[in-house]
Amino acid sequence: MSWSFAVAESPAPVQKSAKVEALPAPGTYKIDPAHSFAYFSAWHHLVGRVRGRFDNVTGTFIVSPDPAACSVDVTIDVATISTQIGKRDEDLRGDAYFDVKKFLTMTYRGRGIHRISGDMWRMDGSLTMHGVTKVVPLTFKFNGTFSDTEPNEPARVAFHGTAGLKRAAFDMGARDNASEVGDSTVPDVDIEIDVEADASSSTH
Repeated sequence: MSWSFAVAESPAPVQKSAKVEALPAPGTYKIDPAHSFAYFSAWHHLVGRVRGRFDNVTGTFIVSPDPAACSVDVTIDVATISTQIGKRDEDLRGDAYFDVKKFLTMTYRGRGIHRISGDMWRMDGSLTMHGVTKVVPLTFKFNGTFSDTEPNEPARVAFHGTAGLKRAAFDMGARDNASEVGDSTVPDVDIEIDVEADASSSTH
Protein backbone atom coordinates (compact mmCIF):
# COMPACT_ATOMS: atom_id res chain seq x y z
CA MET A 1 0.00 0.00 0.00
CA SER A 2 1.16 3.52 -0.65
CA TRP A 3 0.84 4.36 3.05
CA SER A 4 3.36 1.66 3.94
CA PHE A 5 5.71 2.85 1.22
CA ALA A 6 5.54 6.42 2.50
CA VAL A 7 6.44 5.35 6.02
CA ALA A 8 9.36 3.27 4.78
CA GLU A 9 10.76 6.07 2.61
CA SER A 10 10.15 8.96 5.04
CA PRO A 11 11.47 8.12 8.49
CA ALA A 12 10.85 10.65 11.23
CA PRO A 13 13.76 13.07 11.66
CA VAL A 14 15.98 12.52 14.67
CA GLN A 15 15.50 15.31 17.20
CA LYS A 16 18.34 16.39 19.40
CA SER A 17 17.61 16.72 23.07
CA ALA A 18 17.85 20.19 24.54
CA LYS A 19 20.68 20.66 26.99
CA VAL A 20 19.47 20.60 30.59
CA GLU A 21 21.37 22.60 33.17
CA ALA A 22 22.40 20.89 36.40
CA LEU A 23 20.05 23.16 38.39
CA PRO A 24 17.43 25.78 37.52
CA ALA A 25 17.99 29.52 37.80
CA PRO A 26 18.52 30.76 41.37
CA GLY A 27 15.33 31.71 43.18
CA THR A 28 12.42 30.43 45.23
CA TYR A 29 10.07 27.92 43.61
CA LYS A 30 6.57 26.94 44.73
CA ILE A 31 5.44 23.36 44.15
CA ASP A 32 2.32 22.88 42.01
CA PRO A 33 0.18 20.23 43.79
CA ALA A 34 -1.79 19.50 40.61
CA HIS A 35 1.36 18.27 38.87
CA SER A 36 3.39 16.82 41.75
CA PHE A 37 3.17 13.32 43.22
CA ALA A 38 4.95 11.17 45.77
CA TYR A 39 4.98 7.45 44.96
CA PHE A 40 6.03 4.53 47.14
CA SER A 41 6.76 0.84 46.74
CA ALA A 42 6.74 -1.29 49.89
CA TRP A 43 7.85 -4.87 50.35
CA HIS A 44 5.03 -7.40 50.72
CA HIS A 45 6.06 -10.74 52.27
CA LEU A 46 9.64 -10.07 51.05
CA VAL A 47 8.95 -11.18 47.48
CA GLY A 48 6.10 -8.88 46.44
CA ARG A 49 5.48 -5.14 46.25
CA VAL A 50 2.57 -2.87 47.14
CA ARG A 51 2.63 0.39 45.21
CA GLY A 52 0.79 3.61 45.87
CA ARG A 53 1.00 7.36 45.89
CA PHE A 54 0.07 10.51 47.76
CA ASP A 55 -1.98 12.99 45.78
CA ASN A 56 -1.34 16.23 47.68
CA VAL A 57 2.26 17.47 47.71
CA THR A 58 2.96 21.12 48.59
CA GLY A 59 5.94 23.22 49.56
CA THR A 60 8.80 25.34 48.32
CA PHE A 61 12.45 25.00 47.51
CA ILE A 62 15.23 27.52 47.13
CA VAL A 63 17.92 27.26 44.47
CA SER A 64 21.15 29.11 45.18
CA PRO A 65 24.44 29.44 43.29
CA ASP A 66 25.94 28.01 46.49
CA PRO A 67 24.84 24.34 46.83
CA ALA A 68 25.17 24.59 50.60
CA ALA A 69 22.45 27.27 50.63
CA CYS A 70 19.88 25.31 48.58
CA SER A 71 16.91 24.16 50.65
CA VAL A 72 13.72 22.13 50.46
CA ASP A 73 10.50 22.27 52.49
CA VAL A 74 7.87 19.74 51.38
CA THR A 75 4.60 18.70 53.03
CA ILE A 76 2.55 15.65 52.03
CA ASP A 77 -1.09 15.17 53.05
CA VAL A 78 -0.99 11.57 54.28
CA ALA A 79 -4.77 11.11 54.04
CA THR A 80 -4.48 11.35 50.24
CA ILE A 81 -2.76 7.96 50.09
CA SER A 82 -4.01 5.72 47.28
CA THR A 83 -3.10 2.13 46.42
CA GLN A 84 -6.25 1.70 44.28
CA ILE A 85 -7.77 -0.62 46.91
CA GLY A 86 -10.10 1.24 49.28
CA LYS A 87 -9.94 -1.32 52.12
CA ARG A 88 -6.14 -1.31 52.05
CA ASP A 89 -6.02 2.49 51.95
CA GLU A 90 -8.19 2.68 55.07
CA ASP A 91 -5.87 0.20 56.80
CA LEU A 92 -2.87 2.33 55.87
CA ARG A 93 -4.61 5.43 57.25
CA GLY A 94 -5.24 3.61 60.53
CA ASP A 95 -3.15 3.45 63.69
CA ALA A 96 -1.08 0.45 62.53
CA TYR A 97 0.49 2.62 59.84
CA PHE A 98 0.14 6.37 59.24
CA ASP A 99 -2.50 7.03 61.93
CA VAL A 100 -3.79 10.07 60.07
CA LYS A 101 -6.07 11.14 62.94
CA LYS A 102 -2.93 11.99 64.93
CA PHE A 103 -0.42 12.70 62.17
CA LEU A 104 -2.07 14.55 59.30
CA THR A 105 1.07 15.21 57.27
CA MET A 106 4.59 14.10 56.65
CA THR A 107 7.32 16.64 55.92
CA TYR A 108 10.73 16.65 54.33
CA ARG A 109 13.04 19.53 55.15
CA GLY A 110 16.69 20.02 54.38
CA ARG A 111 19.40 22.51 53.55
CA GLY A 112 22.47 21.92 51.45
CA ILE A 113 23.02 19.61 48.49
CA HIS A 114 26.05 17.99 46.91
CA ARG A 115 26.64 16.56 43.47
CA ILE A 116 27.06 12.79 43.26
CA SER A 117 27.43 12.55 39.47
CA GLY A 118 27.10 14.75 36.39
CA ASP A 119 23.42 15.63 36.83
CA MET A 120 22.54 13.84 40.08
CA TRP A 121 22.41 15.54 43.47
CA ARG A 122 21.86 14.43 47.05
CA MET A 123 20.29 16.13 50.05
CA ASP A 124 20.47 14.66 53.55
CA GLY A 125 17.18 16.10 54.74
CA SER A 126 14.95 15.24 57.68
CA LEU A 127 11.76 13.25 57.09
CA THR A 128 9.08 13.56 59.78
CA MET A 129 6.46 10.83 59.54
CA HIS A 130 4.19 9.22 62.12
CA GLY A 131 5.65 11.53 64.77
CA VAL A 132 9.23 10.37 64.14
CA THR A 133 12.00 12.39 62.50
CA LYS A 134 14.93 10.72 60.75
CA VAL A 135 17.57 11.83 58.26
CA VAL A 136 16.67 10.31 54.89
CA PRO A 137 19.00 10.97 51.94
CA LEU A 138 17.16 12.16 48.83
CA THR A 139 18.79 11.69 45.43
CA PHE A 140 17.36 13.92 42.72
CA LYS A 141 17.77 15.18 39.19
CA PHE A 142 16.67 18.44 37.60
CA ASN A 143 14.66 17.51 34.51
CA GLY A 144 14.60 20.97 32.97
CA THR A 145 12.63 24.21 32.54
CA PHE A 146 9.40 24.25 30.55
CA SER A 147 9.94 25.84 27.15
CA ASP A 148 6.29 26.72 26.43
CA THR A 149 5.60 29.08 29.34
CA GLU A 150 3.30 31.95 28.39
CA PRO A 151 4.74 35.50 28.38
CA ASN A 152 4.76 37.12 31.83
CA GLU A 153 4.16 33.73 33.47
CA PRO A 154 6.73 32.42 35.97
CA ALA A 155 9.31 29.90 34.88
CA ARG A 156 8.23 26.29 35.55
CA VAL A 157 10.73 23.56 36.40
CA ALA A 158 10.57 19.81 37.04
CA PHE A 159 12.49 17.43 39.29
CA HIS A 160 12.56 13.69 39.93
CA GLY A 161 13.82 12.30 43.24
CA THR A 162 14.24 8.94 44.96
CA ALA A 163 14.80 7.77 48.53
CA GLY A 164 14.64 4.60 50.62
CA LEU A 165 13.67 3.92 54.22
CA LYS A 166 12.62 1.25 56.68
CA ARG A 167 9.06 1.53 57.99
CA ALA A 168 10.17 0.22 61.40
CA ALA A 169 12.41 3.29 61.82
CA PHE A 170 9.22 5.35 61.93
CA ASP A 171 7.38 2.96 64.28
CA MET A 172 5.07 1.81 61.52
CA GLY A 173 3.80 -1.57 60.34
CA ALA A 174 4.68 -3.69 63.38
CA ARG A 175 2.99 -6.78 61.94
CA ASP A 176 4.96 -6.36 58.71
CA ASN A 177 8.21 -5.97 60.58
CA ALA A 178 7.64 -9.24 62.44
CA SER A 179 6.25 -11.45 59.69
CA GLU A 180 7.24 -9.87 56.38
CA VAL A 181 10.39 -7.80 56.67
CA GLY A 182 12.17 -9.61 59.47
CA ASP A 183 15.71 -8.58 60.40
CA SER A 184 16.68 -7.18 57.01
CA THR A 185 18.67 -3.97 57.26
CA VAL A 186 18.03 -2.75 53.72
CA PRO A 187 15.24 -0.25 53.00
CA ASP A 188 11.84 -1.92 52.63
CA VAL A 189 10.10 1.17 51.22
CA ASP A 190 11.26 2.95 48.07
CA ILE A 191 10.03 6.48 47.41
CA GLU A 192 9.85 8.43 44.16
CA ILE A 193 8.75 12.03 43.88
CA ASP A 194 7.94 13.99 40.73
CA VAL A 195 7.63 17.73 41.22
CA GLU A 196 6.69 20.66 39.03
CA ALA A 197 7.21 24.10 40.54
CA ASP A 198 6.90 27.74 39.55
CA ALA A 199 9.43 30.47 40.23
CA SER A 200 8.10 32.99 42.76
CA SER A 201 11.19 35.19 43.11
CA SER A 202 14.75 35.35 41.89
CA THR A 203 18.10 36.23 43.34
CA HIS A 204 20.76 37.99 41.34
